Amino acid sequence: MSNNLTLPSTKPQTTHFSSGPCAKRPGWAVAELKNACVGRSHRSSAGKAKLAEVIERSKKILGVPADYRLGIVPASDTGAVEMALWSLLGQRPLDILAWESFGQEWVKDVADELKLLDTRILKADYGSLPNLDEVDFNRDVVFLWNGTTSGARVPNGDWIKADRSGLTICDATSAAFAMDLPWEKLDVVTYSWQKVLGGEAQHGVIVLSPRAVSRLESYQPTWPVPKLFRLTQKDKLIEGIFKGDTINTPSMLCVEDAIDGLMWAESIGGLPALIRRSEANLAAIAKWVEQSNWADFLAEEPKIRSCTSICLKIVDTWFTALSPQQQAESAQKLAKLLEKQEVAFDIASYRSAPPGIRIWGGATVETSDIEALLPWLDWAYATIKAEVAQKV
Repeated sequence: MSNNLTLPSTKPQTTHFSSGPCAKRPGWAVAELKNACVGRSHRSSAGKAKLAEVIERSKKILGVPADYRLGIVPASDTGAVEMALWSLLGQRPLDILAWESFGQEWVKDVADELKLLDTRILKADYGSLPNLDEVDFNRDVVFLWNGTTSGARVPNGDWIKADRSGLTICDATSAAFAMDLPWEKLDVVTYSWQKVLGGEAQHGVIVLSPRAVSRLESYQPTWPVPKLFRLTQKDKLIEGIFKGDTINTPSMLCVEDAIDGLMWAESIGGLPALIRRSEANLAAIAKWVEQSNWADFLAEEPKIRSCTSICLKIVDTWFTALSPQQQAESAQKLAKLLEKQEVAFDIASYRSAPPGIRIWGGATVETSDIEALLPWLDWAYATIKAEVAQKV
């Protein structure tokens, strides 16, 4: 990094690097939603057809097995995860993994709300993973595929046993459409439209394996399940959820936007192309980090670094010598400075994560925009460091 505080000459064409809601796909415009089924009931034949189209296109792109169900549910990924936890847990002991803020939320639900007693919590700090070898697949297992607030992901599905007795419940909200999910090892997968394909918020998706369906139809939790979370009626799966008959009223504008994102994904080559785009964004940042004297990945082990929620920490000795409050304030100033320059919006690290930078690298983000952003990171850091030094 140069000590020169001269502004870089090139800005990203698209400056949206938020980790949710995320950047729209290249070329997107509001006019793309002109065929939305607005002003109509989502239960009309036209409305159901739109919802069914999202379901079928999603299954095809993701490679969801034919005997798995994919349904649209309320309240984004959070609602989908809650639906799984409240409807499925309690029959078996539980292992739950947590290494960032959302994983901690699922721990809180299990411990404080469902009050499951036979629960093992496998934790790790931000940027690390729990010991995956310790997971017991005779128990149900709840985990994230990718830690959106930590930038750490599980490297693959090799650690998951194929002959497991328990269910695997995977929060994949910032992994779906950017990472290769081993469906045969996953019984419940959840995600939202607002992440990798840049869809609008509030809608979640839940994917169920035949093993998960069997659990739902043979097991009744001891606690009351709110209507919003119910997946069965009279001990039978509510099949309508997986055919476009949603539990609550969806936004048909959001549905149309989801269709647009899925059609774009198909047009560029489907899941392999989406994965390549995300991995290229990670590679561009990794190349820059190798040369940086102040930034490094929060996830130190390369094989667990996320290609979507790319989290960086500040390792310059000047910064690490600051108090925790000063570190947090300086990192926030860096993000706000880039926003003021209209170079990058919403790249501050998550509020409960270590102070630093979080850059969304999902498939809708162009690598050329990532590359244009990186010199600005150097400029912004040098500027903040000089300002703080003057005050000391």
